[in-house]
Amino acid sequence: MPHPLRGVYAITDENLLAGPALLLAVEEALRAGLALLQYRNKRADWKRRCVEAAQLSRLCRQYETPLLINDDVALCLEVGADGVHLGQTDSKLLEARQRLGDSAIIGITCHSDVSLAQRAEAAGADYVAFGRFFPSLTKPHAPPASIKVLQQAKTLLAIPIVAIGGINTENGQALVTAGADMLAVIHTLFASPDVAVQAKALNALFRTTPNTR
Repeated sequence: MPHPLRGVYAITDENLLAGPALLLAVEEALRAGLALLQYRNKRADWKRRCVEAAQLSRLCRQYETPLLINDDVALCLEVGADGVHLGQTDSKLLEARQRLGDSAIIGITCHSDVSLAQRAEAAGADYVAFGRFFPSLTKPHAPPASIKVLQQAKTLLAIPIVAIGGINTENGQALVTAGADMLAVIHTLFASPDVAVQAKALNALFRTTPNTR
């Protein structure tokens, strides 16, 4: 894997990035440095998502950054993406692994439940995601997670841990210190007037905390 699973995990949002703006903003973020990029579009039809995902796949390859698809194994296969992110109600992990192969990156949402994360790790997940840790514009009604979840997960899990939900440059440091290997961000990155500057500021949070994995 060219990039370690540590750092900024950017997630696209169709409400923030439409048309040419999607590729322009994503390339700014990639140039500044991303651990992962996730393509997430819940509204567009199959054709549109195929076009956008294929464009992002080509762009990510230029920057040697893995591209994941949100909750769509078929789309991942269609565009040759590097893996998928699945929620607890999405496609089953074992089924996704069988279809995508051993080299695919598969992440699982675990909300604030470390036992779900342990089961996901045992089933072959490559990372687990906890959150939301702060008020989120993308998922305002998602159940909150305590920072103690990260501390507990760090002692029990061997795979990377993602924190998500309302994260920015001011509150992200506490999550990295508590055990987050990646910070998943949407609005704080792609709603910024300068995506590259924001990505660099988020990346700086990881330089002050040593990687213990």
